[in-house]
Amino acid sequence: MGERLRNLGIRLAEARSTALFQLATELPAAVLARTLGLDITVAVKWQRAAAGNWAAYAAEISNRTSTQE
Repeated sequence: MGERLRNLGIRLAEARSTALFQLATELPAAVLARTLGLDITVAVKWQRAAAGNWAAYAAEISNRTSTQE
């Protein structure tokens, strides 16, 4: 599959990094680590690099819960 994607011009390493970077902006490091099976220190590094704000995530989850009730 990797070869097929490369033939289509999709660079796997870049796509993976982009996806991790985006997730790190949206999720707390602990959730990122647990979900993707990363070591917590790696998840924290990704989050710092992406300048993710996990407080915003917590607020969004809190709002979802209160609006569903």
